Amino acid sequence: MLSEFLLAEMNRLGVQDALPLHRQLYEAMRRAMLDGKLAAGERLPSSRDLAQDLGLSRNTVVAAINQLGVEGYLVSRVGSGTYVNDNVPQINSARRARGGLRTLPTLAPARLSRRGEALAGSFCASELEVQPFTPGIADFSAFPLALWQRLQNKHWRMTYPDMLDYATAGGYAPLRRAIADYLRVFRSVQLDADQVIVTSGTQQSLELCARLLADHGDTVWVEDPAYWGAVKAFMATGLHLHPVPVDEQGIRPGASDDAHPPRLIYVTPSHQYPTGSVMSLPRRHQLLQTARTHNAWVLEDDYDSEYRFSGPPISSLEGLDTDGRVLYMGTFSKVLYPGIKLGYLVVPKSLVESFRQAHYDLNRPGQMPLQAALAEFIEMGHFSSALRRARQGYAERRQLLLESLRPLLGDADGPFISGADQGLHLCLRLPAGTDDRALAQRIGQQGLTVRPVSAYCLQRQDLRGLVIGYGYAPLAEIARCGRLLTDTVIRAGASR
Repeated sequence: MLSEFLLAEMNRLGVQDALPLHRQLYEAMRRAMLDGKLAAGERLPSSRDLAQDLGLSRNTVVAAINQLGVEGYLVSRVGSGTYVNDNVPQINSARRARGGLRTLPTLAPARLSRRGEALAGSFCASELEVQPFTPGIADFSAFPLALWQRLQNKHWRMTYPDMLDYATAGGYAPLRRAIADYLRVFRSVQLDADQVIVTSGTQQSLELCARLLADHGDTVWVEDPAYWGAVKAFMATGLHLHPVPVDEQGIRPGASDDAHPPRLIYVTPSHQYPTGSVMSLPRRHQLLQTARTHNAWVLEDDYDSEYRFSGPPISSLEGLDTDGRVLYMGTFSKVLYPGIKLGYLVVPKSLVESFRQAHYDLNRPGQMPLQAALAEFIEMGHFSSALRRARQGYAERRQLLLESLRPLLGDADGPFISGADQGLHLCLRLPAGTDDRALAQRIGQQGLTVRPVSAYCLQRQDLRGLVIGYGYAPLAEIARCGRLLTDTVIRAGASR
């Protein structure tokens, strides 16, 4: 009986998805039509009778029937009633046709593309739980939320109609100027404000570069080990990945790599992710010469340069570029909060118009009131203040973490730390025979999240270690969590 089926289906939907009553009835009736419980051309009971059978108000029944009519499942005939549309496909049951019973053909199960399977099967962001020591996570609990809300409300109140449209000029002009001023002073980037393209973050910047500067099947050199987000961006745009090993001076291309000439070279020179190595000046000049030889573009991801705790600031690779072949990208997520989803891409002057047009056509950028609030946030000095507070807080956490890891260090053949001078993570390097994946799982059982270095490796098999973030770990918990991590590593026998 129809009412029994509808009630059973509504009960399931109410328990499983907590849908309101009219939506439960809508879904149940739609399922009845698709399953053949309500056949094409069949007349529905009146809304009054259906409401009485189901124990619902008539308004609830009418709302569900009206929605099904709008979507084409039902048709009303004046003076006759409401009927199931003849065009509704019955996809989940046998259909009776002239001459006997006919079943729908068996279809092959839907599958992802080969590229989709590769993207879905590799290291992914869904594993990055926000727990102490999770790499790549900043502490946004101290963000001046009340001030930020006032700025946003101000710009929403005074927003002109064109501020609600798509952005055609690469972003809000005052924000692009503020970014240019900041990068010129603090990162030695050579640029004009017109060269800044405001994006939704590093991922969008990478995809834009891949689509505009390389063709399907072109080769991109990536660091090995590599940042998983860049790997996925290049995979998604159909590029061929060629891993190039990283040492303590950064990416280290050799003669064998020259046999795979790149169209793009992706690097994190200021703080390699995940090892934390800093690209030396000779290696930077070598990389620019290699790019010149192969007529390649260099993509410089400067994801956490704001946080340097010892030694002089490291200038950008772009600042050494005399050929206009380096594209520089950064993000506000590490200083403000991840969900702000605003970053920037600095392109050579020869590419400005092409990138602006393509960015508009491909991404339909907007969020102009948000960009206006951020521009004022920077211009009024709040960004600098937030950055100073964050540096101080992260420096204290870093120092406590280093002290808690000290019992692991000292043995010439044992663990050592790399990448602790900058950023929001460090790398505890372990002996080559260590099963760092199993060790990371064991640490996870203690309520901490670290990442095995081997999970970031594309080709090489010689690196083992743990990537440990201290950005999100509460200051009061660093020492305790650090001791817990250290004891787990010692018990696992990975400290020798």
